[in-house]
Amino acid sequence: MSDDDGQAALPHWFDDDAGPVVRPYAMTRGRTTSPAQHRLDLIAVVIAESRAEETEADQTLSPEHVDIVGLCRDTPQSVAELAAELDLPIGVVRVLIGDLVDDRLVHVTRPVPPAELPDESILRDVINGLRAL
Repeated sequence: MSDDDGQAALPHWFDDDAGPVVRPYAMTRGRTTSPAQHRLDLIAVVIAESRAEETEADQTLSPEHVDIVGLCRDTPQSVAELAAELDLPIGVVRVLIGDLVDDRLVHVTRPVPPAELPDESILRDVINGLRAL
């Protein structure tokens, strides 16, 4: 390949509409886990703390961190919703949320698991007891 000046042109492996290409691990500085990640399943809800009002001015936060706080500021968001809205892999979003939890800019709540159903024999005994009345 050569351009009009006779110089070899560099291969063009993506189109101009793709914009800047950033690998996900670059956003997390190569990390694949965070200390708070064990609590971050897909339906865990992320809520911005009240002190997270000035995140745009915080030079230590990446644009993705600021976006997460901004999305959670008005309405709590699940981890899955954040990943979809930011168009980022779940693993990356978990690491970024873990950073924000460590910085106390957000907190995470997990849904309460449904109560375990009682043993069927107990239910039968209760129903039979009610019938006897």
